[in-house]
Amino acid sequence: MVSAAAVMSRRRVARLLVGMILVTVGLGATAAGVEAQTQLRPEILSLKFEGNETFPDRTLANSIVTRQTTCRSFIVKPFCWLDRGFAVDPAFYNQRVFDLDFVRIAQFYRLRGYREVQVDTTIVRRTPTQVDLTFTIEEGEPIRVASFEVLGIGQLPGDPIDRNLPIGVGDRLDMTQVNAARDTITRRLHNRGYPHAEVFRDQFLPDDAPREAELAFDVFTGPRARFGEIQIEGNEQVGEAVIRRMIPFQEGGFYSQDGIFDAQRQLYSLAIFRHASLVDDLEHEPDSIVPIRVTVAEGDAHRVRSGAGWTTADCFTGETRWSARNFMGGARRLVLRGRLAGVLTSTFEDSICRGAGTGEFARLNWLASAEFTQPWIFSPRNTFTGAIFSERQSVPDIYIRESLGLNLALTRTLGRSNPVTVSYQPQLSRLSAAEVFFCSSFLVCNPQEIDILQSANVLAPIGLRGIRDETNRSVSPTRGYTVSADFEHASRFTGSDFDYERATAETTMFRELGGSVLAGRLRAGWLNAAPFRDLRAQGREAVRIAHPQKRFFAGGANSVRGYAQNQMGPRVVTVPVQDLLFPREGDEFAICDPVEVHELTCDASPLAEGAFDSRPAGGSAVIEGSVELRFPVWEAIGGVAFVDFGQVWAEPSSIGASGLVATPGLGVRYSTPIGPIRMDVAYRPATTQELPVITSSIRPYREGQDSPTRRIVGPDGDRIPWVLQDELARLDTPFLLQEDRGFSFRRLQIQVSIGQAF
Repeated sequence: MVSAAAVMSRRRVARLLVGMILVTVGLGATAAGVEAQTQLRPEILSLKFEGNETFPDRTLANSIVTRQTTCRSFIVKPFCWLDRGFAVDPAFYNQRVFDLDFVRIAQFYRLRGYREVQVDTTIVRRTPTQVDLTFTIEEGEPIRVASFEVLGIGQLPGDPIDRNLPIGVGDRLDMTQVNAARDTITRRLHNRGYPHAEVFRDQFLPDDAPREAELAFDVFTGPRARFGEIQIEGNEQVGEAVIRRMIPFQEGGFYSQDGIFDAQRQLYSLAIFRHASLVDDLEHEPDSIVPIRVTVAEGDAHRVRSGAGWTTADCFTGETRWSARNFMGGARRLVLRGRLAGVLTSTFEDSICRGAGTGEFARLNWLASAEFTQPWIFSPRNTFTGAIFSERQSVPDIYIRESLGLNLALTRTLGRSNPVTVSYQPQLSRLSAAEVFFCSSFLVCNPQEIDILQSANVLAPIGLRGIRDETNRSVSPTRGYTVSADFEHASRFTGSDFDYERATAETTMFRELGGSVLAGRLRAGWLNAAPFRDLRAQGREAVRIAHPQKRFFAGGANSVRGYAQNQMGPRVVTVPVQDLLFPREGDEFAICDPVEVHELTCDASPLAEGAFDSRPAGGSAVIEGSVELRFPVWEAIGGVAFVDFGQVWAEPSSIGASGLVATPGLGVRYSTPIGPIRMDVAYRPATTQELPVITSSIRPYREGQDSPTRRIVGPDGDRIPWVLQDELARLDTPFLLQEDRGFSFRRLQIQVSIGQAF
């Protein structure tokens, strides 16, 4: 996922907001205006339904073709009120279509058990070119199921075939549910070895009780069948044995339609076939044997893919992948990957790459990896993946990590698409630029102790991850939900120098609302770190230290969008000690005297906020979530209204609903083959926060022991009898950040990304 965030000036934000509105509605202006000017039929100002008690207006509106004039988006509602044509999506009356809609509504009700329904229509002409339409409905009493039987199933193997059907005694005689029940029974029989099974509906309405239906299904199972010969054709480089072992059934096993679907899915999962189909021969004699023909078409055995991009978070990036999709035979895969990020960051750090870091953080980041996949481990549902990688990663203002490691994972797929993965991820990792992080988060400010934490240490967690995906599609889903959970453990038993337990859980939900989609996300995380073993020998047994890579951070394009990347939650500010010891320009006295700085009693609050450098500290607990309404605007352009909320806490014991922060916003989406390109604008509320202050440690100058040149030099060149130490210091008094409660353009956050936020 590519993401970018920047805080804009007042003028730039104003221009951006105006631009978003113009992009959202402007492209549809011409088409709407032309249609309105050339359309001779009257415009439909309103379309109403009266008397419908069982089904809502939206359901009935979706069952007919006629519609009313609407506003293209709630974003342009004010323009609709002003009757601006570009903001309106007009609809026009068609007599033939309207007459057919009269029939459609009557048929809609009758199919759902309302045989006595009466429908009437009213047309009110406001002006010669504008009309209001009304459907008046008298539903009447529905026909209900008085008795329900499934005949002919006898003693079938497995669970009862008629369990949990979508219709039963007391329900309306809804033919859509009756047909669904029939299809359910048929599918269950096909999956239990009865490929020739047929189910016939039998319903009867007694003359003396015309609103009570007697419903029955007559089941003809036919013979129970087994899979016959499995023929394979079309394979060239992939061996027949490889294809056979990916098929979850064998010759002689009981027939299952789901088994055929699973086999096709497993073959596509090998990534070597561009086509795979399984055809069952149901005309075979005898009919208790069903031969299967498997036809495959192989794709390219080798593939090279390259790409490049830009984001304010990573500046210019580039990546190349080479893959062998039948490596050493057996449909094994080998993928070599190289990635560069942070290209030209130092050149553009003050403009288009302002989020990619400065100084050490602006250096080139890179990744080189080789990943091997074995698609079959004792079962087609099991996959082994092994990867070796070398990486440099910088998280601006937090840490820089260089690592060499392995990723070993065994994945088993449960059901259709519910993978469970057990992993082991040892890596030798070296940190730099993390002094402020360790001093502020864990009070480890001594340079020798920081060197121990930043030197080459082993991080080796074992992990367990499970995912359940019930969405209707992988990109921009409109229905369904996902649930995922991760757990990691690292200790001396796993070979790790850092000991911790870490758990995260996330769920998403998607629901269609007419032409829009209501989406929601909730994520929670917990981290329990243990003391670092190499510091125990120095009497620091009580210091519980987590690797910064495992701390929780929030904020960014795929998190709480009212904050820049990683900027939500605990933060720390740093200030040069000279700004505390010497008077600022225009001041007569310094903020603190050297003794106060030495004893850490200095209060840096008189300094302006701009004098500090703010850095995120992360935390051991996180809760974040989002609710957003995704709606169409015009052709490939869509809009989003959202509210993100969340918080990061230093310790799990500090979790509380009062700490949650909500950031509302609006966004624009443009659909492309690689996913929607999105731009979001979110606003965060004013905050009041106590921020730890980190500066340099000082001590008195020692005459005869220290070189005179070591004395601290002020802006005017004068030296004071104090010496800087190679150690950071955390002042006892935090800096109180209090933002103005009024509206501020500074708290508008722009996020640009590819793909939905979740």
